[in-house]
Order: sequence, then C-alpha cells, then structure tokens
Amino acid sequence: MANYDVIIIGAGPGGYVCAIRCAQLGLKTAVIEGRETLGGTCLNVGCIPSKALLHATHCLHDAETNFARMGLKGKSPSVDWKQMQVYKDDVVGQNTKGIEFLFKKNKIDWIKGWGSIPAPGKVKVGEELHEARHIVIATGSQSATIPGVEIDEDRVISSTGALSLAKPPKSLLVIGAGVIGLEMGSVYARLGARVTVVEYLDAITPGMDRDVQKTLQRILKKQGLEFILGAAVQGVTSTRTKTRTTYRLKKDGSEHVLDADVVLVSTGRRPFTDGLGLDGIGVQLTERGQIATDSTWATTVPGIYAIGDAIEGPMLAHKAEDEGMAVAEVLAGKKGHVNYGVIPSVIYTTPEVASVGETEQSLKEAGRPYKVGKFSYMGNARAKAVFQGEGFVKIIADKQTDRILGAHLIGPAAGELIHEICVAMEFGASAEDIALTCHAHPTWSEAVREAALACGDGAIHA
Repeated sequence: MANYDVIIIGAGPGGYVCAIRCAQLGLKTAVIEGRETLGGTCLNVGCIPSKALLHATHCLHDAETNFARMGLKGKSPSVDWKQMQVYKDDVVGQNTKGIEFLFKKNKIDWIKGWGSIPAPGKVKVGEELHEARHIVIATGSQSATIPGVEIDEDRVISSTGALSLAKPPKSLLVIGAGVIGLEMGSVYARLGARVTVVEYLDAITPGMDRDVQKTLQRILKKQGLEFILGAAVQGVTSTRTKTRTTYRLKKDGSEHVLDADVVLVSTGRRPFTDGLGLDGIGVQLTERGQIATDSTWATTVPGIYAIGDAIEGPMLAHKAEDEGMAVAEVLAGKKGHVNYGVIPSVIYTTPEVASVGETEQSLKEAGRPYKVGKFSYMGNARAKAVFQGEGFVKIIADKQTDRILGAHLIGPAAGELIHEICVAMEFGASAEDIALTCHAHPTWSEAVREAALACGDGAIHA
C-alpha cells in the first residue's frame, strides 16, 4: 500500500494535466489508467487521430481541386489507406510517449489498471489498495447511442470505429450532425464516399450560431455531404455487406429507408463512471448521470473531486484541462478558477468553425441589448489566395458598453483566430480594443479586426 497526496483516476486531458500540475505544486501524485497508453480517449481514439485524418484528406482535396489552379501540374495522388493509418497511429504514438516522458519528468506514478473507490481515501486497482488524501475522478466519457441502434464497430460504428475501418466505405450514413459526425463525414467524403447525415433537429451543429449553421451546411453540401434534417432514426439493421436505416420525418410522420455500407453513430457521449463504485460510497449523480460537484469540483463525499466529461458542462478536452489545473490549485491550498463563459469550441471541417461566448439567440432570449459586427472572408486577401473566401467572422458586443460578449467564425484557421477574442473577453475588452489593435497584413486575423470595426463605424474592406 502506497500513500499519496493525490490519486487521479483517468489519464485523459483532464487527468494527466491535473497530475502534472499537482506534481508541480509539490503533491505526491499517482494516476490510474487502464489503457496501454496515456492520453485517454482524446489522444488515443478521438481528437488527435481524427485531426490526422482530416489533415491527410484535406491535402488530398487540395491536390485534386486546387493544385492545377496554382500551376502545380501532375497526376493527383492515389490513396494508400494502410499508410494513412500508419501516419495516424504514428501521430498518436508520438503524443502518448510525450505524456509518459512528462510523467517521469514530474515523478508521477502510473498505476496501470482500472480503479474503483471502495471508501473515501482509498482506490483499488486489481488486488492492490492505494491510499490518498485526495481522489480526483477524471474518467471521461464514452459514445452514446439511441434506441434501435446497436453499435458493433463493424457495420455500425462509433467515432472510435470510424478511425480505423478496414477500408473507406463507398457509402456512409451519419446519425447526428454534431462535431464528430461532420468531421468524420468530411474525411470519408474526401475519400470518395457518398455521405448522408441524418439529424433529429432542424439544423446542424445544435446550439451554435444560426448564421454559422446555415453557412456550414451550404458549404458542406457543396463538398458532397447530403443532409436529412428533422428526422428521427427508428432503427438500424445490418448484414455482412450493408446496413439499412429507417427514419421518420417529424414534419409529416412519413417513414423512409436508407442503405449504406457503414453507419456512424454520432449522437453524443455520456459520462464513463462504470465500475468506480460511486453508489457504494454516496457520490451523488445528476439526472443526466454526471457527477455532481460544487464550485471547487468537490463531490458530495469529502476528499473526492471530479472534472472533465464526467461532470456537467461541455465535453471538451480543453475544458477538462482547465478544470484539472484548477482542482490541482485547490488541493494545494490555492484558489482554482475556470471562466466557463470563455471556453471556445471548434469544428475541424474545412472551413473550420469556432465559437465562444453568447449567441444572438441566447442574448435575445435573455433580453440583453447587443450589436453585431460581421465581416466576410471574401474581403480578406489572404483567404482568397488560398481558395477559402467563404465564411465570416461575427463579433457580438454589448450595445451600451461595447464589451465583447461572444464571437462566431467560419473560415480558414478559425480554431486559431478565436483565441484572440478569448483573450480579449478574459480581459473584459471592447470590440473597439480589437479594432484599434494593428493586425499584420496579409493575415486571416485581419478579418477579426474588420468584424470588430463593423461593431462601430464600419469595416474598411466590406
């Protein structure tokens, strides 16, 4: 039996970042992880491998579509799917080894196995019992499905299965028009698959700005993705060679059938707390199965904390990382802080989509006065030079004070550009503060400045 200041269950973005910060703050720290590699779902079978495939297939699209326009002549590359998988796995391997190095550097113990909590202050892994003054649950989430749809990771797959199919399908049906569905749908559309997205709601990317929803759907449709909105999937059956999906249109109740080689179930995720023994020790859950925590990420049992996808809030790796660092500060006797109003979200399609803060819809519902500054990438020289003139930057500011309340981008490098606005919001900046800041030319970031100018007297290049 070893004694620790902190034992963290789960080595995903929340868990491993929490561990490193705990160690930096002088706490004797251990992490329990049952996978053969560190990094959790995000690094092993989520964020990182999907970005590798998105990058590879975007390069393919550029070669097929844009190279000739730039005077780059030659035969378009063929797809070696096995080598693309090797590339993806190598990217993952480099990152997981990097975390192992950081654990050794910070003297963090990795206890390999699956953990449970038999009592406060105790964690069991196999037959071994470990003690700690504090326990942090960072077990993440797992793919969820809907009634009538059973995932077998063969013909009916989750996001995990979508990363390592034996070969690209000729046809793919995606259930759910959220982030994962659109990203992986984009990958296989570029590889030649006929991709159909079925969504229960009447718009894609639920919860995002409506202008973004409409623009992204239009662009993705041009890229070959088909959308069936307002459709409730009734069930999926599969054979050795194909799948058959039945859905009902909400507008008239009519039932329809779609056949596809593969079905990707992208209907969200749910907290992964199986096997922890939370019921037995009195850790309270919410109605949605999340672990209930207070403002310091403490659960209802003293000494036990929880972060990331296992608790309330957006299921985003960077949200988990922020909470991991914050709870480490709390455990070291300091003040932990996460500004939940300034957590960006990104969709890594082409073009990228990024969002932070309030939408027009949320402000209207709250009755708050606001103004909007919007600038199209068609007015941005750098974007047009790389064939990405579609999309826009939209900044929402308080009508009286000009303080930035939110921003929504769809266009090149949106996932990077959003952070200028995040920093501005963190400092309580106004749209005018961005408008008065010199931006290098020619850069994509000039579109952000132009949108800020549009909150005042008007953009220059509009």
